[in-house]
Amino acid sequence: MSKVQMKPGDMLSPVPAALVSVRGKDGRSNLLTIAWAGTICSDPPMLSISVRKSRFSHPILMETREFVVNLTTVDMLRGVDLCGVISGRDTDKWEKSGFHEEEASVVKAPLVKESPLSLECRVTQVLELGSHDMFLAEIVAVDAEEAFFDEKGKFDLGRTNLVAYTHGEYRVLGKLLGTFGYSVRKKKGKEKKK
Repeated sequence: MSKVQMKPGDMLSPVPAALVSVRGKDGRSNLLTIAWAGTICSDPPMLSISVRKSRFSHPILMETREFVVNLTTVDMLRGVDLCGVISGRDTDKWEKSGFHEEEASVVKAPLVKESPLSLECRVTQVLELGSHDMFLAEIVAVDAEEAFFDEKGKFDLGRTNLVAYTHGEYRVLGKLLGTFGYSVRKKKGKEKKK
């Protein structure tokens, strides 16, 4: 194999096709589709989202410093894409997309009922970076759809048909290739030497 040098760009993919929900102090809520999101810390649990200053949701995030990251599925994809290409300034994205609001347990921003997993977040820091501001946030609650828990009580994201975004395309995630540490784990059923 040989590699070709490309100009620097946002090539770290895939990333989640996430639906962020916000609610302003005036009570009006909005949805924002983002791909620039990621885990940044496990203790305390934290994530980041990056949002353009020109977006309708940006001043809401600055004012309330709360939001919910709702993971998205194949069944939600048409509405997710729609929420990324129309503005909440002049359109009710909830009505247009067919998504439904649910009250969050900790933050004032709503959950998206159709999402299998919602992460309630409080902003701890905003970094002005360039085209986007990055909102660093602590995850203060996680709301998971009961139907996706297995018999052992573990939440099974693999059954949800999560959607990822990569360079203008949506892709479905799903095939399990291994679990963390599988390369060094001892195989079960191996006979003990006597």
